[in-house]
Formats: sequence, C-alpha cells, structure tokens
Amino acid sequence: MSFLWEKSQTWRWLVTKTRDSKPFFLTFATVCGVIPGIIGYCVMQVTSSSNPELEAKLRQSARPELTMMGKVNQERLAEYLGELKRKENTNDRYVAALRGETLTRKPYVRIQPVPNPKNTVVEEEKK
Repeated sequence: MSFLWEKSQTWRWLVTKTRDSKPFFLTFATVCGVIPGIIGYCVMQVTSSSNPELEAKLRQSARPELTMMGKVNQERLAEYLGELKRKENTNDRYVAALRGETLTRKPYVRIQPVPNPKNTVVEEEKK
C-alpha cells in the first residue's frame, strides 16, 4: 500500500477525498459494493439454466454413483427435515459428528461409531 501512496496521485486523491468527505465516502463505498453485486447477479442470471429438457438430459446421462449419491442425500435430507418437523432434539447429531460418529438407520440405535482404520486391518488379519 505504501507503493500506491508514494507513487499514485489518483490513490492519494481518493484517500484524501474519502477521509475528508463523508458523502463521497458513502458514494464510493456504494459504487464499490453495489456495482460488482449487480454485475455478479447479471452473470448468474445469464449463466444459470432453467431448461427442463437440459436438466432431464443431464440426469439421464449421469453416472450411477452420482445418481445413488443423489438418492442418499435426498433420504438424509428427508430424515433430517422429518426430525425437525417432529421437533426432535438433534443436538446428538452434532455431538456425534464432533466425535467422528454417524447416525444409523435403526430406530432405537441412533449413533454408531465409525471404525478406526487400524482396527479393521487387525480384524482382517485375524480372519
């Protein structure tokens, strides 16, 4: 920044104006925030596709593992939203995640620890 301050007359003028004039500062801040936001919004609108035919084609040509992951994610989301709708306490989900555990699909066994990679190698060697 010192390079800009020492060499650029425009930078000095800009810093002085924003320091001395509150309306200029607000105008400059608005221009620096709003104009890139408008440009970004326009780019997103132009590049996003809401073409149902294209979406159907992409879904048909999807790899099987992607389709499976989509179904799994949809099931997990439905389970989570169902818990929220029933107003169940979901804090244990976060506690389990912090301990490296996952939720199970069994109704009465909610949390199941993830096996350590070392333990699975030892168990396989025993067999």
